[in-house]
Amino acid sequence: MVNSAPPAPTRKPSKVEGIKERSNFLREPVATELLQDTNHFSEEAVQILKFHGSYQQDNRDNRVKGQEKDYQMMLRTRNPGGFIPPQLYLALDRLADEYGNGTLRATTRQGFQLHGILKQNLKATIATIVHNLGSTLGACGDLNRNVMAPPAPFKTKPEYNYAWEYANNIADLLTPQTGAYYEIWLDGEKVVSAEENPAVKAARQQNGTGTIIHNSEEPIYGTHYMPRKFKIAVTVPGDNSIDLYTQDLTLVVITDSDGKLEGFNVFAGGGLGRTHNKEETFARVADPICYVDQADVYSLVKAIVATQRDYGDRTDRRHARLKYLIHDWGVSKFKHQVEAFFGKPLQPFRTLPAFKYEDFLGWNKQGDGKLFLGISIVNGRIKDEGSLQLKTALREIIEKYELPMRVTPHQNVLLYDIPPKHKSAIQAILDRCGVIADPSKIDSLVRYSMACPALPTCGLAITESERAIPDVLERIRTLLNKLGLKKEHFVIRMTGCPNGCARPYMAELGFVGSSPESYQVWLGGCPHQTRLAQPYTDKMHINDLESLLEPLFVFFKKSRQKGESFGDFCARVGLDTLREFASNYHPKSDKNNMLAGKVHYRVGIRDALYSELKAASARQGKSMTDIAEVAIRTYLQNLEDANNVHD
Repeated sequence: MVNSAPPAPTRKPSKVEGIKERSNFLREPVATELLQDTNHFSEEAVQILKFHGSYQQDNRDNRVKGQEKDYQMMLRTRNPGGFIPPQLYLALDRLADEYGNGTLRATTRQGFQLHGILKQNLKATIATIVHNLGSTLGACGDLNRNVMAPPAPFKTKPEYNYAWEYANNIADLLTPQTGAYYEIWLDGEKVVSAEENPAVKAARQQNGTGTIIHNSEEPIYGTHYMPRKFKIAVTVPGDNSIDLYTQDLTLVVITDSDGKLEGFNVFAGGGLGRTHNKEETFARVADPICYVDQADVYSLVKAIVATQRDYGDRTDRRHARLKYLIHDWGVSKFKHQVEAFFGKPLQPFRTLPAFKYEDFLGWNKQGDGKLFLGISIVNGRIKDEGSLQLKTALREIIEKYELPMRVTPHQNVLLYDIPPKHKSAIQAILDRCGVIADPSKIDSLVRYSMACPALPTCGLAITESERAIPDVLERIRTLLNKLGLKKEHFVIRMTGCPNGCARPYMAELGFVGSSPESYQVWLGGCPHQTRLAQPYTDKMHINDLESLLEPLFVFFKKSRQKGESFGDFCARVGLDTLREFASNYHPKSDKNNMLAGKVHYRVGIRDALYSELKAASARQGKSMTDIAEVAIRTYLQNLEDANNVHD
C-alpha cells in the first residue's frame, strides 16, 4: 500500500512557511545576524532561532516609553526523558550566573530554561551546553520537541527502562539532520556524542511508503519541517506523570509476563493551545489509535509524523497542530492515512489499566539497593532567595556526589543512584539550605500546582502566572481553612495566556490569563489528568478570587460523595449546576474574618520578604496570613505605644 502524493496546497502558506523555505535548512538569517553588532535578531531570524532552542524576549518590567526594548534570550535544553548528567547540570548552574539572570527553570517538558541571556553571549552559552553533554537543538520550533518519559528510576521495573530507551531513540530519530546547528554555534566542530542506535539510523532512511523525502538534508522533515510543534511522550501502563493525553503522540510500553518488551499502545491528537475568543481553537485530549509491535515502532512514528507533515494546515498556524487534523478528519480517516504511510494495517489497541498521576517526591528506593530523591521546586524556579538556598544545595550535592538528575514533567527534579550511606549527609545539606525533602511537609496545594513563567519575559503573556500563583495558593488555602476544608487539596494550574504551557486545561482548577489581572477559570479536570476541564467563567479579576470560589467550595463540602475530589465533583454535577448554586449563594456574616465580606483587602510585599515569610510559615506550621497579621498588629501597637509616650 503506497501513499499517494499529498495534495497541492490550495491556500497561500503562512509567512513562517516562507521563512523556513528561505532558511537553507535553519542556517539563515541566524548565521549572518549573529555576527552583527546588534542587541537583537530580526523577526525572520527569531523564527529560525526557535529551532536552535532559543526565543527572543524583552523584559517588560524594564520597558520605558520611547526607549528600545530590553532584549534578552531565553534558551531551552533538549533532554529526552528529562535526563541531566551531573556535568551538564553544573554547567547550566554556572551559565545561569555568568550569562543568565542567576536562576534555572525546570520546564513542564522535562528540560531547563535559562533566562536573561544577551545576544552577544548566546553562542558561548550554547557551545558550553553542547561541550557538557547537552543540546538545545529542537527544543523549540516546528519539529519534534523534547520527548517525555516518566522520571522515576525504578531499576526492577523493566517497563520504565524501556520508556527511557525509546524516548531517547525517538528523539534521535526525529532530530534535525541539518548541519546548521554545529556550523553556527560550534564553528562546524563535530562534538563527540554517544553512538546512535543502528536501528534508529536505519529507520531514518528506510522508505517505500512515502515517509522519506529523497535527496534532502532533512529526510523526514524536508524543507519546511512540520506545520507546527510536535510533542511526543513515552510512558508505562498506569503512569500519567507525563500528561499523556496532552501529547500529539504518546507511546505506552507493553511488556509480556516476563517483563520483555512486546510493543506499544499508541495515542494521538492531544494538545492544549488555544486562543481567546477564537472558538475554532480548542484544547483536545488524545485518542487511542492502535497497538504496534516493537519491531515496527519507528516506522509507525514516521507514518504519523509524515501524515501531519504532509496534511497539517500550513496556512493558518492556529489550526496547524495534529489535533485539528484528527478533529477535522475523524479518527477513522486519520488511521487510514497512517496505514498508507505505515504500509500495513494497524493492530487493535490493547487494554490498559487506569492511569494515575505521581510526582515521586521525597526519599524512595530504586530497587537495586540505591535511593532516589524527589525535590519539589516551586514553579520550577531554581534560585537562592532568603532562607531557601535551593540553587546552592543542588550545586553542592551534585558536585560532591556526582549524581545524575531527571527533570520531572511537574517542574521538580529527581536525584538518583544515591548510595544509602550518603543519605544523611545529603539530607544535612538540604536542611542547612532550607530545602524541604519530606513531601508531607509541603502544602499539598503547592505540591500539585504548576504555573508558566508569563510576565515579565514571555512575549505571549497577558497577565501574571509564576509571580501570582504563590499568593493565589495562599488565599485558596486560607479560604479552605475558613470553610472547614483544611485537609483538601486538588490540582491547580495557572498560565498567563491561553496557550496553556502549564497544562491548565487538565487541572481540577485552572486559571488562564485573559486580560491584565484577570483569568478564565476552568473546572472539572481529573486529579490524575485524564479528563479535560471546562471553562466556568471567562473573566475573573484576581481580587474576586474568594467571592468566586467560596460558593463552589461550600457546595463541594455540602454535596460531595465519599472520597470525591473537587475536580470529580465539578465534573459530576456540571457547570450549570455550579453556576446556579453560586448565583443563589449568600455568605454567612463573620466580622472576624476578612474573607467573609464583599471587600477583600490585599497588601503587597517584595519578593525577598515574601520568601522569608513563606519559610517562616513552613517552620511554624502557620499560614502566611496569620503570621503577617500578628506582625502588623505588633507593629501598629508599638507605633501607638510610641505615640502615647510622645503625648
